[in-house]
Amino acid sequence: MPRPSRLPAPPSAVPRRSFLATTASLVTLPWLIPTRAFGAHQRLAVGHIGVGGMGGAHLANMKRFREEGEVDIAAVCDVDETRLLKAAQEAGPGVTPYRDYRYLLERKDIDAVVIATPDHWHPIQCVHACESAKHVFVEKPASVTLTDGRAMVTAARRHRRVVQVGSQGRSARPAHAACTYIRNGMLGKVHTVTCWHSLNPVGGTAPDTDPPPGLDWDLWLGPLPWRPYNPGYAPGTFRWLLESGGGVIRDRGAHVFSVIRWCLEADEQQPVTVEATGTPPPRGLWDCPPLMKVVYTFRNPDWTLIWEQPGDKRGREDFGIVFHGDKDFLIVSRDGTQVDPMKKAHEFEIPTGGVHVPQITRFPDYNMNHKVDWFEAIRTGRTPIMDIEPAHRAGTLCILGNLSYQLGRPLHWDGAAERVVGDELANRLLSGPHRYPYCL
Repeated sequence: MPRPSRLPAPPSAVPRRSFLATTASLVTLPWLIPTRAFGAHQRLAVGHIGVGGMGGAHLANMKRFREEGEVDIAAVCDVDETRLLKAAQEAGPGVTPYRDYRYLLERKDIDAVVIATPDHWHPIQCVHACESAKHVFVEKPASVTLTDGRAMVTAARRHRRVVQVGSQGRSARPAHAACTYIRNGMLGKVHTVTCWHSLNPVGGTAPDTDPPPGLDWDLWLGPLPWRPYNPGYAPGTFRWLLESGGGVIRDRGAHVFSVIRWCLEADEQQPVTVEATGTPPPRGLWDCPPLMKVVYTFRNPDWTLIWEQPGDKRGREDFGIVFHGDKDFLIVSRDGTQVDPMKKAHEFEIPTGGVHVPQITRFPDYNMNHKVDWFEAIRTGRTPIMDIEPAHRAGTLCILGNLSYQLGRPLHWDGAAERVVGDELANRLLSGPHRYPYCL
């Protein structure tokens, strides 16, 4: 089998060490700064990296924002030529298509990028975008490994970039209603939060084959180990491998955990123990456990978070959350994006002197409002509603749950150090190698 091709760096790229020094020297203000001192009505020039699936939805959002004078769409990028050409046509005249994201990031006229590539690409592209003085909207989950997630936070802070992660529940009206209800003490002290979810699928049994025409398979793999193309790996099926997707706990869990931590004002809190159990799949490439249960224990304040597949389903939706307090409980179907919570929260009116949870409600579509929040953060220098730091911490829960399952033992977590206490094998697995040259 021939060795995989290795794409050279863009011909005009600055060497990485010099590039870091140059971009760092340009920034002297506090960690978030408005792009080019943008005024309220100046357009942001945006590039899109990854335009299939959710990336296509993001591009559709940006077309509407362009009509309203918010943005200009400067470029689109995808390793699948069919998707790329379709996106370029849909985006309209003046939009440049790229197969390699590094060429897009060289553009000094682009202010911000939307990253909707597979999970294993998120950290590298986000870090490189921050180094290129671009603000970032990156899809969830933030990263596949803990060290990659921390690198994203470090890059955002070092280069004073606004990084908004696509856990859109925080910009959705149903989740906002639940958050308002909980923060106003209607449940009392929340001591347990349970999550139910449908099972991870089993499969990935097709033989290896040539990649589809127009797909740059080597570039799609990027930092992952080289392997022949298989439809069990891509495009969307990457989700069902622990190495690249991590199953529903990393896919939907990133959404769910974000909303839970927001409602409980627990963005800064880390678990002290994580214990997972699960059943290995019986066959195929996909190695995420169909059945799974993870118990997270938090201290000061004390509460327990339980993720379970399938768990105790409370309603018609295939996943959701139950907040259990010492006064009452609240069911939030899905992640609070598309379905109202229980009637009592939906109809709750904030009393005089009660807690008002800020939210942008310019559009009925929470995806649009999530981007408006990002735009405002870029223009004003404030922190976005789903900043990379809390997104990284929410993603850490997903990563630790899978790690405990893989090792078959509980993990004792030191959140300040981001290390597993007394378990060096677990700590080694908090990071992973990147295949050259697709690395940080």
